[in-house]
Amino acid sequence: MSQRRSFWLMKSDPGCFSIHHLAECPGRTTCWSGVRNYQARNFMRDQMKLGDGVLFYHSGGATPAVAGTAVVVRQAYPDHTAWDPRDQHFDPKALPDKPIWQMVDIRLEAIFVAPIPLEMLRKMPTLESMELLRKGSRLSVQPVTPREFEVIVELSRRAGPTRASGKTAKKAAVKTR
Repeated sequence: MSQRRSFWLMKSDPGCFSIHHLAECPGRTTCWSGVRNYQARNFMRDQMKLGDGVLFYHSGGATPAVAGTAVVVRQAYPDHTAWDPRDQHFDPKALPDKPIWQMVDIRLEAIFVAPIPLEMLRKMPTLESMELLRKGSRLSVQPVTPREFEVIVELSRRAGPTRASGKTAKKAAVKTR
């Protein structure tokens, strides 16, 4: 019996951690730390599996947009940043022997040559039910249907080829989310 692949959208402020930062990480892989919303944590902990597809979404900046794709390469495990008082995501209630927060590891698959802006997504009738487009939706980790994932990847193909190498990525210090 094969497990069905799921799809997710993960938001990050590009000024904090962009898809270009991910491209510069060893093995183009990073932990997705700093999630401090219980519903988003539960998605990572209870539903995210190895091989699941990820839309990497730049949530801040002038133009919020889907910037590329990634894949889940390690299932949920305790988020150690919650235990570090020097980390911006420190949570004094979280302890190593009683973790509250979880993280997963993702690996870059592709950077879209032209990011797909939020406003373009809003104009697509096939995406009208997408969680990202719901009024008041603020989850940093949210499910995406296979069709929504496929539509967005197809939009990126129309814009031109994607790249998965960090060679042309901006040089910047990697910060945690």
